[in-house]
Amino acid sequence: MSDFDLIVIGAGPGGYVAAIRASQLGLKTAIVERENLGGICLNWGCIPTKALLKSGEVYEQLSHLEAYGLSVSGRSFDFGKVVERSRGVAKQLTAGVAFLMKKHKIEVIEGAAKLEKAAGAPKVVVALKAGGSRTVTAKSVILATGARARTIPAIGAVPDGKAIWTYREALTPKTCPKSLVVIGSGAIGIEFASFYRALGAEVTVIEAVDRIMPVEDEEISKAAQKAFEKRGIKFRIGAKVSKVAATKAGVSVAIEAGGKAETLEAEVCIVAVGIAANTEDMGLEALGLKLDRGHVVADSHGGTNVPGLYAIGDVAGAPWLAHKAMHDGVHCVEHIAGVKTPTLTAPVPGCTYANPQVASVGLTEAAAKATGYELKVGRFPFKVNGKAIAASETEGFVKTVFDAKTGALLGAHMIGHEVTEMIQGYTIAMTMEGTEEDLFATVFPHPTMSEAMHEAALEAFGKPLHI
Repeated sequence: MSDFDLIVIGAGPGGYVAAIRASQLGLKTAIVERENLGGICLNWGCIPTKALLKSGEVYEQLSHLEAYGLSVSGRSFDFGKVVERSRGVAKQLTAGVAFLMKKHKIEVIEGAAKLEKAAGAPKVVVALKAGGSRTVTAKSVILATGARARTIPAIGAVPDGKAIWTYREALTPKTCPKSLVVIGSGAIGIEFASFYRALGAEVTVIEAVDRIMPVEDEEISKAAQKAFEKRGIKFRIGAKVSKVAATKAGVSVAIEAGGKAETLEAEVCIVAVGIAANTEDMGLEALGLKLDRGHVVADSHGGTNVPGLYAIGDVAGAPWLAHKAMHDGVHCVEHIAGVKTPTLTAPVPGCTYANPQVASVGLTEAAAKATGYELKVGRFPFKVNGKAIAASETEGFVKTVFDAKTGALLGAHMIGHEVTEMIQGYTIAMTMEGTEEDLFATVFPHPTMSEAMHEAALEAFGKPLHI
């Protein structure tokens, strides 16, 4: 007889949400965590970075108060307190996860898990934090071990605890560097570039391909680069990093771009070149678990090729987003419990919380064209939106991509103030298979920046009202 109905390995967003849903469905559940409840997201990722970014945003706004008819003198910051605030936010939410585990009667086992073959689902052997080990069994096991920052040892892009950082070191430095080089212009790289620039650091971002934020729509990428350059962030596009090395003054980063070699010098280098799944030292090879480029291969329900073993979130591949992991966790557990779940894959939005923010969902214009759709594309700038003008937040625009034949919304792309709070509107529309007529008929409140979403849909079909 098994000890539990379900054991979840990893207490990040995907894991702890899966455990909660399992408890709600009456499954006796345990969760194994080797470090912190909440995982990377709550402790070293999504949450503390947003706290830092908010501090940077407020500080930067102080230099633009004239636009609001206000003034302030003696602008300064205490970097230690900025970092301390972000750690406090993370700690508060981690405590909240602990409360949820207790409330739902989920047993938390602190330690590192290793899987061993068994007649049903693999056995879980936990090297306990407190010492010793404990073996537990369950009818089903979910891997939710997440991922970590990818490093490139061959060129020296490995954190050294001093001048070469990943996101983890970038969250808790003792002082604010005066200059830094960021390798990679994805969400993590751009967010740290935005934060440190807000506090006055000289920032250069290196991107290997021909534009920044390459997963975004090309128009958004170009607009983002212009906006960031206006804030003083420098870019090296189409540049290959050949060597990263610590120096007496900090770090040197050798690059090759356009056939020319260049060496950038800074106090710090942040390596933000993607992630690597946490699959090591867990006995997965002995189980014969199928991997693809380091990630666990799982079906639409999270099922793997090992009976009784499931995988969700970052460890199971892209998109590497906390909200996608949560969605995975609920879906997987409901499948395990025999609850009929929809097979339709919901669109997953992506957000970058820089200044300005970027948010998107669905296909880019280029991807939609490549798929063979005949398109209707709409755009609406915030510079003619009443709320944006009143708030002096007129930078950016909204872009919509529709199937011209059916009116289906294929994708939406936004850059501007707080667009990460608006993208859910388009996500709901796509999930519910909305068309242009549904968006036309939706009453958007006035005055709001979200009215630009309505106008961008109207503009795609030649019906804009305010431009």
